Formats: sequence, structure tokens, C-alpha cells
Amino acid sequence: MPQQPEILLMKGNEAVAHAAIRCGCDGYFGYPITPQSEVLETLAAEKPWETTGMVVVQAESEVASINMLYGGGGTGKRVMTSSSSPGVALMQEGIAYMAGAEVPGLIVNVQRGGPGLGTIQPSQSDYNQSTRGGGNGDYNVIVLAPASVQEMADFVELGFTLAFKYRTPVIMLSDGIIGQMMEKVVLPPFKPRRTDDEILRECPWASNGMGLRQRGPQVISSLELDPAVMEQKNLNLQRKYAQIQAEEVRSEATLCDDAEWLIVAFGSAARISHKVVELARERGERVGLLRPITLWPFPEKEIAALVEQGVKGILVVEINAGQMVYDVRMAALGRVPVTQYGRLGGIVPDPDEILRELDKLKSLAE
Repeated sequence: MPQQPEILLMKGNEAVAHAAIRCGCDGYFGYPITPQSEVLETLAAEKPWETTGMVVVQAESEVASINMLYGGGGTGKRVMTSSSSPGVALMQEGIAYMAGAEVPGLIVNVQRGGPGLGTIQPSQSDYNQSTRGGGNGDYNVIVLAPASVQEMADFVELGFTLAFKYRTPVIMLSDGIIGQMMEKVVLPPFKPRRTDDEILRECPWASNGMGLRQRGPQVISSLELDPAVMEQKNLNLQRKYAQIQAEEVRSEATLCDDAEWLIVAFGSAARISHKVVELARERGERVGLLRPITLWPFPEKEIAALVEQGVKGILVVEINAGQMVYDVRMAALGRVPVTQYGRLGGIVPDPDEILRELDKLKSLAE
């Protein structure tokens, strides 16, 4: 009989660390900050450098860790970092460099409230920073939004797959709820780190000193002083982003087939909204939930299709002052009312609050 997968109980942050070890990650570079410190702490406790050869470094700062990621990714290695909102803010220059130089890498952001140092409590207020690039220039990164500890584990492998497929940084945008909560999780099976020959074959663009006789030296940089060449580089990036938008949109629909009212929420806000849908259905109201899994590329067509199907109004639930709501309004094209509800300062809304906001939306639409 086939062996049953082992079910474990762990935090979301711990699941990220274990998944990284198991999916052939070559290196982790990070700096401790609440509420994501367990990623680095778990890696330090597991000592993967003794078993898989994976490098684990506590860098001197978030600026150092993102530049280590830039260097490691530039050699074709599977490398990652993790931080929380103020730390990821410090990384934006390095992320822009990686996007401009087309260097893959995985960045995990376990969000906390801001602005500035803010609070150590959970938030979803880094949506705009992540989906709009965050640094200078015209670029995007793929943004994955997990809503469970299982997805925290699963999205490590998915993040690396997408990062190398498109040669781009990928952000896993979690928050303090999912990072700190404990759930059952099935970890991915162990797979070996790639050999130098595999990296040479799979990453012919990499600057790592290998294959010099066959292909000559490789130089990776985001700098280009000739404006005509720089424009072409930007156009190539835009073509890549268009391909990502066409092929990599992910979302999850719950009870949307007959929905008259739609809730759109991601991450931990989507978990809470599941209960809202349940309560509304008990009252006889046809309410559905659309959960974007990729925040960029955003599921615009999926929302537009639900509006076309007959949805009368949309409530956007997010733990911030209103950020994703603008993408939802763009997708709805003004055809139905779109309102937003969120709490700030690390306060998480409860289902009854959201249900009252849903009632307000219905009054507005009717």
C-alpha cells in the first residue's frame, strides 16, 4: 500500500522554513523581525546545511539580505528571504534591481500594521507596495497570497517555479495571523538541490562562472546608459508581464454560481469572510466569495464575469484602509456598487461586523 503522507501541526512561519528545506532551496538570507522570526529560527534549529547543504545566513540587515538574494539568484540558485512590513520596505531597492536584471528569488512578507514601525499585530496594508512594484521604474512582481498554513508551505515551491519560469522576483504576501497560527499541514516530499550541471542547463543566463568556454562570460545588471537599449529592455519586461497576466492568474470561488452579492477578500480576511458567507446563506441570502490567490496578476476577468453573471454589489474585505478595492472597482467597471470594509492598527474584523457592512451594501444597491 502507498505510504500515507505525514500530517503535522505547526505555525505558518515554520511551514515556510520546512518547505524551503524540502523543495531544494539553496540558500536563505534573512533578519529577525516580528511576526516572521520563526522562519529564521526554524531554519537555525533544523540545520539544513548539515543535511542538504542549504546555506542559512542571518544577515546584518534587510538591505544586506535582499542583496544577498540578488547575488544568489543571479548565479541560478534557488534563494529566498523573509521579513515583515518595515523590513520589506527596506528591501524595495534590491527588489527593483532584481526585477530590472531579471533575477529570480522568493520574498516572504508576513505583514504587520504600519505606517513605519507601527505594531507587531497583523495587517494587509502592504498590498499596494507589493502589487505596484514597490521600487522605482516600470515593473511588477508576482504576488501570491496564502490563506492557510498549508498554502504557506505549498507556495514556497510554487514561488520558486514561477520565479525561474519568468526570471522574476516572487512575493508571498502573508500576514501575522497566518504566520503565527497553527494548523495541520502536509509538507512537500524532499527533493535534492540541483547540481551544477542542472543549473548550467536550466539557467543559461546565470552569472556563475560555469560554461565559460561554451557561452562566454555573463553579466547581470539593471543598469543601461543607452536610452534606446533601455527602452527595449523595458518593452521586453512588459511583454513578459503580459504573458504572466495571460497565464498565471489564480483565484478561488466559493458559492459564486448563484451569487447576487459578492465578497472579495484575500489571505486571513478571506478566512473570516468564509464565515460571513455561511451566516448570510443561513439568512437566505445568495452571497459568494472570490479569493484572489495571485494579487498580481489580479483576477480582473473573474470578477468581471461575476458582474456579468448578475452580481448586484461587491464588498471588499481587507485589513487596511482600502487598497485592493481599487483593483476590484477597475474590474467591475462601475457596473455595480463596490464598497470596502477593513480595520486598522492590527485589529482584525469579526464576521458580524462584515455582515453589517454587507447589509449596508445591499441598502445602497437597492
